[in-house]
Amino acid sequence: MYSLQIKHPPFLFSNMRCVALSVLCLLCTCNLTAQDSIANSWKKPIDLPILLSGNFGELRSNHFHSGIDFKTQGRVGKAVKTVHDGYVSRISVSPSGYGNAIYVDHPNGLTTVYAHLLRFNDSIATYMNAEQYRLERFKVDIKPSKTQFPVKQGDLLGLSGNSGSSGGPHLHFEVRNTVTEEVLDPIVYYKDQIKDTRAPKIRSIKIYPIPGKGTLNGNTKPIIITPTQGKNGTLSISQPIKAWGELGFAVQTYDYMDNTTNIYGVKEITLKADSTLLFRSDIKQYSFDETRYLNALTDYPEWSKNRAFFIKSFVEPGNKLRFIEAPNHGILAIRKAGTYQLAYQLSDIYGNKTTLRFDVTGSEQPIIPIERENTTLFSFRSMNLWGARGIRLAIPRNNLYSNLYFQYKAKADSTALALTHYLHNEPVPLHKSAQLSLHLQHDTLHNKQQYGIVQLKRGRTYWIGGDYRHGWIDADIDELGNYTINIDKVAPKITPINPNSWVSSQKITFKITDNLSGVKSYRATIDNQFVLFTHDAKTATITYHLNKQQLTGKHQLTLHVTDGCGNQATYMKAYSLSKTQAKTKAKQTRKKT
Repeated sequence: MYSLQIKHPPFLFSNMRCVALSVLCLLCTCNLTAQDSIANSWKKPIDLPILLSGNFGELRSNHFHSGIDFKTQGRVGKAVKTVHDGYVSRISVSPSGYGNAIYVDHPNGLTTVYAHLLRFNDSIATYMNAEQYRLERFKVDIKPSKTQFPVKQGDLLGLSGNSGSSGGPHLHFEVRNTVTEEVLDPIVYYKDQIKDTRAPKIRSIKIYPIPGKGTLNGNTKPIIITPTQGKNGTLSISQPIKAWGELGFAVQTYDYMDNTTNIYGVKEITLKADSTLLFRSDIKQYSFDETRYLNALTDYPEWSKNRAFFIKSFVEPGNKLRFIEAPNHGILAIRKAGTYQLAYQLSDIYGNKTTLRFDVTGSEQPIIPIERENTTLFSFRSMNLWGARGIRLAIPRNNLYSNLYFQYKAKADSTALALTHYLHNEPVPLHKSAQLSLHLQHDTLHNKQQYGIVQLKRGRTYWIGGDYRHGWIDADIDELGNYTINIDKVAPKITPINPNSWVSSQKITFKITDNLSGVKSYRATIDNQFVLFTHDAKTATITYHLNKQQLTGKHQLTLHVTDGCGNQATYMKAYSLSKTQAKTKAKQTRKKT
């Protein structure tokens, strides 16, 4: 094995960074002032009593929730209106993510976002349909001119829906700084219209002895403790906690609101030791460049393995979230015997609070050093280049959140395409990406595009892909885990849905799926003319509504679907109205006239 670290002088760009932070702080201050000044003048984007299914800053996989989710009574089709004067600055359509979304810029320097729509209003829908046909694709992201779609407060933008990656009918609503695109908490505009008398709840806490610097109950392993609630509602911990050296803490917690059963993210978390602040987070705004730091704020292995979010109250050195305050990085240093009184306080935007007080006993114990044998030190501040048989790994600087004593092992199989490589003994998040190269043991495919790196995780295989290079496959990865090489030679699967009723229902629907590399693109024609099928990634379905001309006479439908490795499937079908269907359609036409 070999390892190389390229170090950078710490003083580089320091002055520039200070200037940038000063400008950003000024922009944030101005933006908050703009928020406060118009908080009473904004209207609701939807004419329903406000109940939220998600709040700002809520923890999600790899990101914070960037807005609030308005409930729509479990249905789609509710009118969505602009909250203030402005103009439509961006319109996007996607089978995943925000689905159908509209962005409106306002004169006060803010932008509002309305996502997961069922459909746009007529003028926007006509414009977007023309753009999709011009580009011959469903997924588009368009920025109209400032004068194309001016809007007044209360104008109809579209209908609420469940498009994109939405988990159910609702309206996702955001407020952004137009210049910086930093997201702000929209609840400030509607705070008086939401009832919330319920305080956050603590499910459990986790205590970590800092490796090589702390010991907890005679051990180096973290422990999870569930507090008990007394008759008076007071939370307490009866389990003895004896420690020495440096400790970190984390809390598993959720917030609640009146009249709903949903759980929400907690706005403010404070941890004190003997009345001295250890940690405080108060999420009011952040930039999209920061959102992946959620993986440094939370216990990533705990989330990856058990889908449980523990919010750390100690700060990794590579965590650059600006809404955190943590003297001494939130670490409790126990150097003297005695009792240390700690208190967690959790608050929501309405001032509802929950407090957990507990004691840690300072009891001198041996500090067990970090096991460094058969490890390689990766510095979060440096470029880390590492390699072994059949593998090369490059982690750019500032992609790790802390220094890592990297552990590696490989599993050999002479019949496999490549070794199975185990990059560390637990999942490690990367802020952006690392470059992974794996070597083929058997390079037999003529079509090299069909090779790809895969990740083995929770008993499943996830396609990463990559590029072929002289017997190696190069790809970007976003976490350290278990990887090998696989082949995708299987074309996507095209399944027609109720083809016998296409003409009578005036709608054609397919399910398009792929076994490994995923559906990359599709293209459909009727009589050799492009037709636009809408795509819903959640259900893996595409749908087209036939027009009048396509409902008379004979027609030829052709659909091509291509996966991430270039494998292609084709479906062809001739269709026409049967005599019975033609008579029925004629009767329906006569009735209408």
